[in-house]
Amino acid sequence: MTESDRTRTIELCDVSPRDGLQSLEVMVPPVTRAELAGRLADCGIPRVEVASFVRDDLVPAMARPEEVVRALPQASAVWAGLVLNERGYERLAETALDKVHCTFGVTETFQERNGGSTVEAGLARTLAVAERARTDGRRVTVTLSCSFGCPYEGEVDPGAVADLVARTAGGAVDEIVLADTIGVATPTRVGRLVGRTVDELVIATGVHLHDTRGTALACVVAALEAGATVVDGSVGGVGGCPFAPGAQGNVATEDVVYLLEREGVETGVDLDALIETARWLGSVLGRPLPGRVQRAGAWP
Repeated sequence: MTESDRTRTIELCDVSPRDGLQSLEVMVPPVTRAELAGRLADCGIPRVEVASFVRDDLVPAMARPEEVVRALPQASAVWAGLVLNERGYERLAETALDKVHCTFGVTETFQERNGGSTVEAGLARTLAVAERARTDGRRVTVTLSCSFGCPYEGEVDPGAVADLVARTAGGAVDEIVLADTIGVATPTRVGRLVGRTVDELVIATGVHLHDTRGTALACVVAALEAGATVVDGSVGGVGGCPFAPGAQGNVATEDVVYLLEREGVETGVDLDALIETARWLGSVLGRPLPGRVQRAGAWP
């Protein structure tokens, strides 16, 4: 990393209460999801995606998000909620959350499976939510799923993704996140697309990377070198996507923190506490988690 990478403010967002748990067959109780969010905030994580306002019958592990929000502790972290459409936003708007995460897929098949619409309709819904959220005083992040590859359609044209990014950034959007939903990205492709977004649109840009094939940390470095300022992670490396066959967990937040700190980037996160949170979550789920640093420990 260059000196500018080390001095630039980088925000970590932990998505484990939402993306990390959404593929589980058994729902983790709302109060436990809220406790997870609180533990992450206590570690110094600045933003946590705490819930998803979607249909309970389609993603049962995310049921009762309103209860999660009500159980959240007072914290300095920004609490965010995910929505896919205006109905989801209406539910979120009835809560105390002040940050909105929207998402749509860049390929027709994934967007139909995940969002029940065409890509054009998904984009239109996202922009409508963003406009309402801005009017209500909420900041908006939009994540473009499958930006580097689709589980149904295979390779994705970077030019087509860049066009969707530009159209999204033209709305009432504060931040763009490029998602490698199934973990097929490589550093060069990530760096090129992030760099193009940052250079051409001058909008805060982040990455959401799944570590299915072990390339996520390398892609984090490439993204930061290209100008990204936001990195999503999931404590312990838990996660997946119920609509993306074969998708594994997000890059482990503690692995990202370890990497950044060893590279001289100040994250403001207590790595030891984060490792303990990952181990606690493993005990809650009753299984070992894939994150490397929570298994090996911090060093030195």
